[in-house]
Amino acid sequence: MLEAAVLCFWAQGYDATSVKDLVARTGLTAASLYNAFGDKRALYQKALDHYVEAGISDRIRRCEALPPLAAIEAFFGEILTRSLEDRDRKGCMLVNAALDVAPHDPEFRSAVAAVLRRIEAFFLRCVEAGQADGTITRSQAAATLAQHLLGILMGIRVLARVRPERPLLEGTVAPALALLRWGADGSL
Repeated sequence: MLEAAVLCFWAQGYDATSVKDLVARTGLTAASLYNAFGDKRALYQKALDHYVEAGISDRIRRCEALPPLAAIEAFFGEILTRSLEDRDRKGCMLVNAALDVAPHDPEFRSAVAAVLRRIEAFFLRCVEAGQADGTITRSQAAATLAQHLLGILMGIRVLARVRPERPLLEGTVAPALALLRWGADGSL
């Protein structure tokens, strides 16, 4: 049921999704939805939490099992695949929430910002570990590289909404990954 709500909100956005849409998508009655979640906003929060846990948190857990540079490459590889296979151009529900709901709702802004900090922290852990083992450049501070990777990620997910073109998306990621390797092997 929660997955159905995720798909509904993800495809249509918060404002455009009505309780009637949620009833049709989940198969529950409006009364059941209200009894279970209280209101549409609370259901949206649960749906967003579910999306983050099933997608973003799971991806981070899987990638963290890899060596640092490979973890970052695998993370972006999955993002590219998801972006290119998104026939409906739904994009990322987290990015959609950042643009659709967070600007007008301090609680959602805080929730989205917390997830973005978790992603940045994942990148930071990978970069620090890669700098320690010599697989990632030390030409930039680890925090700066992690912030750059977060920006690249957000850019890809936004671009994929309107231009899900393989050369464009891969061309956005490639220089970021090259930057991580720059000078790591002793070359310039």
